[in-house]
Amino acid sequence: MTTLADAPVADRTATGRRRNRWFVQVGWRHLVGVLAVAFSLFPILFVLSAALNPLGTLSSTELLPTGVSFENFTNLFDRFAFAHWFLNSLLIAGTAAFVSLFLSALAAYAFSRMRFAGRRFGLLALLLIQMFPQFLAIVAIFLIFTTVTDLWPAIGFNTPWGLFLLYMGGALGVNTWLMKGFFDTLPKELDESATMDGASHAQVFFRIILPLAAPILAVTALLAFIGTINEFMIANVFLTNTESKTLAVGMFGMVAGERNNNFGMFAAATLLTAIPTVLVFQLLQRYIVSGLTAGAVKG
Repeated sequence: MTTLADAPVADRTATGRRRNRWFVQVGWRHLVGVLAVAFSLFPILFVLSAALNPLGTLSSTELLPTGVSFENFTNLFDRFAFAHWFLNSLLIAGTAAFVSLFLSALAAYAFSRMRFAGRRFGLLALLLIQMFPQFLAIVAIFLIFTTVTDLWPAIGFNTPWGLFLLYMGGALGVNTWLMKGFFDTLPKELDESATMDGASHAQVFFRIILPLAAPILAVTALLAFIGTINEFMIANVFLTNTESKTLAVGMFGMVAGERNNNFGMFAAATLLTAIPTVLVFQLLQRYIVSGLTAGAVKG
């Protein structure tokens, strides 16, 4: 049998060159991909190992689990009001994402398709306001909600609707600019054709623009949902009752005092918290990756 050592020197040289050329052109990409996957899976594997750790402590957690137990999940619901936190976060994040998406779409359509006094100033104002985080006004907002709580307790402190109204104060801004840029790419001939057929601005917006803008709506909804469900600083100030907290505030309290003892339950809560975000991404994925505006105008 002929071996590589018995092959002519020219053939071995050519084979080596082909291998080097393959690594330079393609092989290094596989290496980078494997490293990226390993880097991204490391924290997930560690959290999964901590959630399944029978001891449930940080000091006893290893990268590869030494045992499997679901006691951390049961203790999570028995010792903490995790079910209330989960429902509060879904309610606030879902409602805030939908309403902010709707308001931003309306504003983006107006700025993109209409010409009116103050249009340029309004766009610049939305952009400049985003330079200042909402947390800078936390003292003024706290004083306002102190009065609101006395007059209308249903939308005051420790209520999901009060926090929802607070989030709606910053609903416009980046989302409006993001959708306006997409609306600008949609041919105006669609609007003109529908207007000539007797359609109003509302009919053009709901029946023509929104279906074509599904990709940007999906991206904006996903960003709004993730941003709201992960928000901590403002929610930590306005939510103090145990059952009114969101996931971010409640989970912070789990490890604020006893990080080592409650780490297993915290890891279990982290895995459960990731479920809504993953589901939302899976539901919106086909809209994100598809180009629904292709072929909207012929010729």
